[in-house]
Amino acid sequence: MNPHSKTAAFARTPRRRISAPCIFFLCLQIPLLFSVGCFPVHLFAQSKTPTEYELKAAFLFNFARFVEWPSSAFTTPQSPFLICVLGTDPFGSTLDDALLRHSIQGHPTALLRAKHVSDINSCQILFVPSSESHRLPEITVKLRGQCVLVIGENENFAASGGVIQFSLEENRIRFLINTDAADRSGLKFSSKLLALARIVRDTPPGARS
Repeated sequence: MNPHSKTAAFARTPRRRISAPCIFFLCLQIPLLFSVGCFPVHLFAQSKTPTEYELKAAFLFNFARFVEWPSSAFTTPQSPFLICVLGTDPFGSTLDDALLRHSIQGHPTALLRAKHVSDINSCQILFVPSSESHRLPEITVKLRGQCVLVIGENENFAASGGVIQFSLEENRIRFLINTDAADRSGLKFSSKLLALARIVRDTPPGARS
C-alpha cells in the first residue's frame, strides 16, 4: 500500500513560536547541519520566526542525515525512507513541505500518519507526540529488534526507552539521546550528533520521578 494513502486528516492547533535567541542557538548548536546543505531552509520561507514544530521538523530531517540505517531496515533498495507520526500530527503541513523532493540515504522520502501502533512496522523514524507518550511501552515492545529511530517530546521519554527526546529549555529546543536505546535500535549514530546531545541512559521504572 502506498504510504501516502494512509495520511489521515488532523486538527490544526496553535503552535508556539520560538524567539530569536532560539534561532541563534539553533545555528550555533548545529553548524554542521547547515554546512552540508541539508537543512530544508524553505521551511521558514514564509515565517520570520519559525514555530516550535517547524524547528522540530527540521531537526527530524537532519537527524536522518547523521544516523545510519542498515540495508536490512528496507525491504528493497527502492523502498521509501518512511517517517511516521503516531496519533494526532502536531506538525501541520510542515513535514510534508520538508520531505518534498528530498531523499535520505538514497531512498525517496514518504510520510505516514499512523493511527495505531500496529501501523508502525515499516517506519525508519517514528515521532511520538505528547498525546501518545503513554504508548511508549507498547511501542518499545512492538519495535523490539527493529531499526527504528523513536523520537518523542515528553519529559523522561528518553530515559523511559525512547531514543531521542526533544526538550524545550529557556525557549530553546535541545535534544537528549538515550545511548542504551540507540544501541538496541541497531542504528549507527554520528559522533558529531552525539556530541551535540545531552546523553542519558535507561532509568529503572522505580527510579523515575
